[in-house]
Amino acid sequence: MIDEKRMVTLNGLPQKIHIKSADENNPVLLFLHGGPGVCNRHTIMTDHKDLANTFTVVAWDQRGSGGSYYGAKKETLTVDQMVEDANALVSWLCERFHKDKIFIIGGSWGSELGTYLAHRHPEKIAAYVGFGQVVDGAKNEEISYDFAMTEAVKAGDEKAIATLKKVGPPVKGVYKGGFDGMMAQRNIMMKYGGYSQSAKKRSYFRSFVIPVLFSGEYSIRDIYGLVKGYKYVLTHMWDAVGATDFPNTCTKFAVPYFVFDGVLDQNTPASLVQDWFDSIEAPQKELIWFEKSGHNPMGDEPVRFKQLLIDRLLAVRDKEKNV
Repeated sequence: MIDEKRMVTLNGLPQKIHIKSADENNPVLLFLHGGPGVCNRHTIMTDHKDLANTFTVVAWDQRGSGGSYYGAKKETLTVDQMVEDANALVSWLCERFHKDKIFIIGGSWGSELGTYLAHRHPEKIAAYVGFGQVVDGAKNEEISYDFAMTEAVKAGDEKAIATLKKVGPPVKGVYKGGFDGMMAQRNIMMKYGGYSQSAKKRSYFRSFVIPVLFSGEYSIRDIYGLVKGYKYVLTHMWDAVGATDFPNTCTKFAVPYFVFDGVLDQNTPASLVQDWFDSIEAPQKELIWFEKSGHNPMGDEPVRFKQLLIDRLLAVRDKEKNV
């Protein structure tokens, strides 16, 4: 049995991880959180702690976020640096648990990070799983903005309409007002079910901040880093996230590539996934749709999601050596 919170130095910066497993011989599953800057240790280690019966589960606060906030200089908050940090952590985990390869799973921004990682550094990756899959940053925000405006107009929500008009349509994935503009759009999108049907009329604060504070997962120092790091990381990285263009940059993978996506997702719109996925070349690939889910099918349909995750990854493990 392992239940260990610790710091690991990745490319010069101490970063916080939490490892949990019923058996350290289990295959390793590394979670890549969203945002960038939105830690998910509390969700993984509480709502999905049952995964530790099958996997050695690892949740990581990425550079600038949560327990990894301290010492993260703004000039290091880049997509390339995050990919190299993730690669360093994969290598550390392989060494720590005497594995040749591990599994990675990423949601939202984590699906972007995981896609780059699987594309650039496949050697120690047994398979990738993405949900809330990022495909194209500019188109992503255009569709998400249009959804929020359309739903606000249908509802006669004059306050939301005025807010969206003030923010204006995103340009190359970036909103007027930067972080504040994006959060204004996200709150309206979420209000009308674009994140999850279960999260309608709930703000980002109620959906993310309150669960963090009451989870018991984070120290006071971690919570300070999470609150400060969220805006800090997003502000410095959002332009690069908005510039994501996987149809023209990432279509060939040397590892099995799985996407578990919610049909109702308007946060990273599901409508962008199929055409890009069809163009992917990989040793094995599969796109599984979750009809009742939005941006986070792991939360919306947890039983089905986790059973499929276990089935697919253990099948890969059975074909590989030392995973």
